[in-house]
Amino acid sequence: MSEHTRAGRHRQTVRYNPVSEISSIVKAAGETGARVSAVLAASGGLVATFALPAQAASHASSATIAHTATAAPAPSQAALAALPAVVAPEAAAPEKHAPALGVVGIKAVAKPKPKPKPAPVRTESSASRSTQRVPLANVKQSSSEIVNIARTLLGIAYSYGGTSPSTGFDCSGFTQYVFGKAGISLPRTAADQQAAATPVSNPQPGDLVFFGSPAWHVGIYTGNGMMIDSGKPGEVTTERAIFSGVSGYGRF
Repeated sequence: MSEHTRAGRHRQTVRYNPVSEISSIVKAAGETGARVSAVLAASGGLVATFALPAQAASHASSATIAHTATAAPAPSQAALAALPAVVAPEAAAPEKHAPALGVVGIKAVAKPKPKPKPAPVRTESSASRSTQRVPLANVKQSSSEIVNIARTLLGIAYSYGGTSPSTGFDCSGFTQYVFGKAGISLPRTAADQQAAATPVSNPQPGDLVFFGSPAWHVGIYTGNGMMIDSGKPGEVTTERAIFSGVSGYGRF
């Protein structure tokens, strides 16, 4: 028995042409003037992307282009030259008049200088009154030079141990200063002035008035029951009525 081997028919091996297959897919879609964009990749295969109408989408999706048996050749220089050129968009030119950055519409103003502080108001005190003087034109004139000098020193504050207008006066410091201005030297204390004076019973303006024996206070008699003295702390030299406790009068 003999066997006949039947030779099978084989399709002639045809090299895969991606451009031809893309054209056939477009014709099958039946879309005249369809927009087609293709991107070729030369790394052993071909990927095609189409923008097809809705009625051709189902047909195009069934045609999957994937051939692994035969690798696609690299596209020729002529094929690459036929592809549309890709041009990057031009960079936008900067505006000629760019808007200003930062704070707009605010003008710097110099900080105003602080107003000077008002000078402190000084209240009159005993110390400040120690330099006050009674103008000579306002001094009541007396026949006694001693009285006239004493009246120019009214308003000076009492100061224990004081012997001048700048430091203030105590009682005997005041009488010593006034008599000294008239050229008459007196002892320092009231008791010593009492001991050195000539006692009189009919006093005249300018005589001394003593209180106590030995004297603890002294003033200058101005007439009509009045005297000028520097009394005590917190008071000033003043002309006032003679108070009780007079122990005598003396004259220099």
